[in-house]
Amino acid sequence: MHAMGKVAGFLEYPRVDPTYRPVADRTQDYREFFGLLTEEETRRQGARCMDCGVPFCHSLGCPLYNVIPNWSDMVYHGEWRKAYESLESTSSFPEITGRVCPAICEAACTLAVNTSPVAIRHIELSIIERAFENGWVVPHTPAFDTGKRVAVVGSGPSGLAAAQVLRRLGHLVVVFEKSVNVGGILRYGIPDFKLQKWILDRRLDLMKQEGIRFETGTNVGEDISAHDLKQSFDVIVLALGASQPRDLRIPGRELDSIHLAMDYLTQSNLFVAGVKKKDGIICAENKNVLVIGGGDTGADCIGTAIRQRAKRLYQFEILPRPRVWDKAFNPDWPDWPKILRSSSSHEEGCEREWSVATKRFSGSGTRVERGHFVRVEWKDNADGAVPEMVEIPGSEFTVDIDLVLLAMGFVHVEHGKLLQDLGVALDEKGNIKTNGNYATSAPGVFVAGDAMTGASLVARAIWHGREAGASCHNYLLTLHTSTQKSRNKTAHQGDSTRS
Repeated sequence: MHAMGKVAGFLEYPRVDPTYRPVADRTQDYREFFGLLTEEETRRQGARCMDCGVPFCHSLGCPLYNVIPNWSDMVYHGEWRKAYESLESTSSFPEITGRVCPAICEAACTLAVNTSPVAIRHIELSIIERAFENGWVVPHTPAFDTGKRVAVVGSGPSGLAAAQVLRRLGHLVVVFEKSVNVGGILRYGIPDFKLQKWILDRRLDLMKQEGIRFETGTNVGEDISAHDLKQSFDVIVLALGASQPRDLRIPGRELDSIHLAMDYLTQSNLFVAGVKKKDGIICAENKNVLVIGGGDTGADCIGTAIRQRAKRLYQFEILPRPRVWDKAFNPDWPDWPKILRSSSSHEEGCEREWSVATKRFSGSGTRVERGHFVRVEWKDNADGAVPEMVEIPGSEFTVDIDLVLLAMGFVHVEHGKLLQDLGVALDEKGNIKTNGNYATSAPGVFVAGDAMTGASLVARAIWHGREAGASCHNYLLTLHTSTQKSRNKTAHQGDSTRS
């Protein structure tokens, strides 16, 4: 048994991140903009793990509770297969989280108290890609089939995670997806330069080999009624996401060329996949583009518009600019720091503004041509309540724009016919209400991911999908036990009658 990690590795080796493709190169296509470190360098990064007494990366940072110190140490010692087995025991899709997770585990890393954290996300990605390369990632078919049928509605990260868990436990699982292809936000909402779709398809092929069935182009609640679904399956898992976007109800919103960000990103992804032609999508080519909203979705719109050859790009955020932080350590350790973040898309070029409120849009005819804005400040209330937004007198300004993309987040799950017919209760925020163990108010109906929590991280959605799958399994065991007892009681009564 070797010692854990390299005792002074964090002192001996600096943090090294993989290099990005140059901006002039990567903006010519939609391929991934980053690569992997060499094996030798990745092992050195694993050596930086301190094996600290309380691994905050694992216990506080990672939504999946990945056992990060263990597989960091294994990588340092070159035990790649053991590292994969450790990672795979807690994470359903590390090839996805290793690419798109913001790495809150790194913010919680003990090293981040006063220096650069361990490059956890890159180590994770290196492990899983080496595992695929060496053929270690194989289908996990169940040892036996239980005969129980589970319908998973939605094929985003939580739905796929729930399906994987339930199938591996022996249940027959059918995943319903209203779009023509599986993947939800992973396929339609995340641009290929962050997550190329062959990576998703590689995993889906494995899931199909495990026996999971996918029914695409099926809008459950419309194409299949809630009643028929309940008649055909023992359990239903709702993994619908928080797909109701936050809109901007101001004068001029009805003008052409003002779109929701997800509509824009979906059409672009369909173009990249060869499904749609360029003249059939929302396109930023040679246009002045305004993105309203400063989060990840807004940044994805920026990167996409740059690749579509936008003339000029603006990104406005109504909240104040976060503090600028250029030190290696986390000023809010172990919490996620409230600091200014610039994504790869921002590095490619756009004009960013904060504390800007949009008042109205205007144009000639039906097309938008101008945005009308005002600068605001946020003032703390004496009673400690939420800060109040106050417009700054005389700060009004206009910008010439040809395309507006609304990337202001999502409010809750869509309240459609399916939820009404199933009779599931909602909480005060409009999310699907649970009993604390993923069960909804409707018997035999469970919920996973953003439909329950509101919009969150992919890694957190995967965790909830895994946990919801386990909860469903326990319910099915209880169902089986009660059914068996009922059959035994009936048989016993029959014997008594015959005697």
